[in-house]
Amino acid sequence: MDIYKAQAPIAAKSSWFLSLLVMLLISIGVMIILQGLALFLIPPIFNISLDEMMGIFTAPSQNTQARMAMFFVQGLGSGLGFFIAAWFIAKLVDKVDFGWKQQMARFKFIGLLSLLAVMLGGILFNSLIIDWNAGIKLPEQLGSLENYLRNAEDQRMVMTKFLTDFESPIEFLVGLVVIGLLAGIGEEVLFRGVLQPKMQLYTGNIHVAVWLTAFIFSAIHMQFYGLFPRMLLGAIFGYLYFYSGSLLYPIIAHILNNSLTITLVYLGKLDVIDFDIEQTDQVSWPVAIIGLLLLLISLKYFKDKHSYNLSDEKLAEGV
Repeated sequence: MDIYKAQAPIAAKSSWFLSLLVMLLISIGVMIILQGLALFLIPPIFNISLDEMMGIFTAPSQNTQARMAMFFVQGLGSGLGFFIAAWFIAKLVDKVDFGWKQQMARFKFIGLLSLLAVMLGGILFNSLIIDWNAGIKLPEQLGSLENYLRNAEDQRMVMTKFLTDFESPIEFLVGLVVIGLLAGIGEEVLFRGVLQPKMQLYTGNIHVAVWLTAFIFSAIHMQFYGLFPRMLLGAIFGYLYFYSGSLLYPIIAHILNNSLTITLVYLGKLDVIDFDIEQTDQVSWPVAIIGLLLLLISLKYFKDKHSYNLSDEKLAEGV
């Protein structure tokens, strides 16, 4: 049940290509501007030259401020960038309101509990998808492409490990804010809050809309060997939004998923637990299948508990 109902002509089904093009251009433009602003502020805030900062984006640095500087760029350029882009598209292009009062009213404590079960099942089953996706072998004819993708994946993993190699509790908390909180809010408002309702209008099928949005959400991360598990997570977020009509659920689920990963990495570094972010076979088949059953059952329960939601018009009158 979506609240995002645009009235502007550009948001009509007949203008789908123009609408998506404008959405793409605004999103890219906002992120370029904010990342440029972040880079401009790096020297005075972190005492890192722009030349050095550009090098940090491609290789780990020994500079003690490098990790915090990267968090600053990522938080301003990506996390806040997605949210601001969504706001511009909604307010200035589609002329629509997100209806936050309605979305808050649809948030239920019982829904939060079932969401936790959904995410637990999804994380367990997704571990199987992560392992499968990481081991995909392309046909011999595409050997060059596979080498390129593998090298890109290795480079990304190097930077991911550098970014999450927290040297202090402060860096860990900043990582939670940037990777967990800001990314969870920004990405969900843009992809589930804006793009998914558009896709539902353009395709006329909610399931196509959920999975197509999830694919786009995963593809923009430019990580082929993480494409399918991230797409599954995106679909889970999409169904949470559709069944409840509240963006709060996918936002919380996204934050929990990202924050859990960050926390496991940090606990692994402290030798509290045995966790390696590069390992993809950390969950057995039986546990993964149990996770799938838990995911399906809890998602069905979540759907049933929100089936009595009032219509947009009646709920709006109550708030």
